[in-house]
Amino acid sequence: MRVLGVDPGLTRCGVGVVEGVAGRPLTMRGVGVVRTPPDAELGARLVAVEQGIERWLDEYRPEFVAVERVFSQHNVRTVMGTAQASAVAMLCAARRGIPVALHTPSEVKAAVTGSGRADKAQVGAMVTRLLRLDAPPKPADAADALALAICHIWRAPAQNRLQQAVAAHRTTYASKGRTA
Repeated sequence: MRVLGVDPGLTRCGVGVVEGVAGRPLTMRGVGVVRTPPDAELGARLVAVEQGIERWLDEYRPEFVAVERVFSQHNVRTVMGTAQASAVAMLCAARRGIPVALHTPSEVKAAVTGSGRADKAQVGAMVTRLLRLDAPPKPADAADALALAICHIWRAPAQNRLQQAVAAHRTTYASKGRTA
């Protein structure tokens, strides 16, 4: 499974591609950051994020895109930019028919470090270890993107089984004329 992880942001949008399956060693295929100038007009920044993500999709051809789920912050301006960049990433994937998964920051931290309250340094250290890298990817947005991809690879099999069970349950109920 090849996953493009996206840590959305307007100034720095972290991107990272990880390949592998749960229970086996994972391989980093690429990592980086799509940058936009903070003083540029919003529309131009969103176009730059789109173009950057499109380049990553063209180059790495992921089977899935994992995006950090936007959560409420005290700084509304920051959360709006993050949400806009997140929407651009989801749009780029949807346009190509690539499934998108959203993962919360605490879900990603728990999957990669074992603690949903891990700090950036802990996430970077575990990403480095799990992908057998020489040093943590810089900036932290890049490491976070790899962590998102890792989280998705590890959680996707369980999520797929759960979705299949729910679908089977609904099909059984529908065949009996009931609603689930």
